[in-house]
Amino acid sequence: MNRRRPDGVDPVARSRARRRALQAVYAWQMSGTGVREVIAQFAHEQAKEVADLEYFEDLVRGVDANRKDLDAALAPFLDREIEQVDPIERAVLRLAAYELRQRPDVPYRVVINEAIEIAKRFGAEHGHTYVNGVLDQAAADWRAVEFGAGR
Repeated sequence: MNRRRPDGVDPVARSRARRRALQAVYAWQMSGTGVREVIAQFAHEQAKEVADLEYFEDLVRGVDANRKDLDAALAPFLDREIEQVDPIERAVLRLAAYELRQRPDVPYRVVINEAIEIAKRFGAEHGHTYVNGVLDQAAADWRAVEFGAGR
């Protein structure tokens, strides 16, 4: 069965890429290891899992390259400093912020839904609620036209 959409995107492979990207960003945050090493470490597993390797790398490299801007952009929607946010939720927020700000080809609803699902799977018991609240506010601000059309 072909899962690809008309634009060539395989949503299942993208979801897997996001999950792996979360794990890679989390590892990078916790270890301080360079992003190249983290990508190499996870790329092998990516290939075996039939995920979108190109998207995985874009997410991880994008978060690394834009971390300061992403953190600053997220700050108005957080109730504490970014470094005080649980490491899993912090990684989810950074990935979703990157997608919301740098990947207009991905609908904001997809970004938020995927972030919530990843936070449910890997994060603290109610972490997904926090992620949802932050990203809902961020999407309303960063993607106002799209957000308004979706309401």
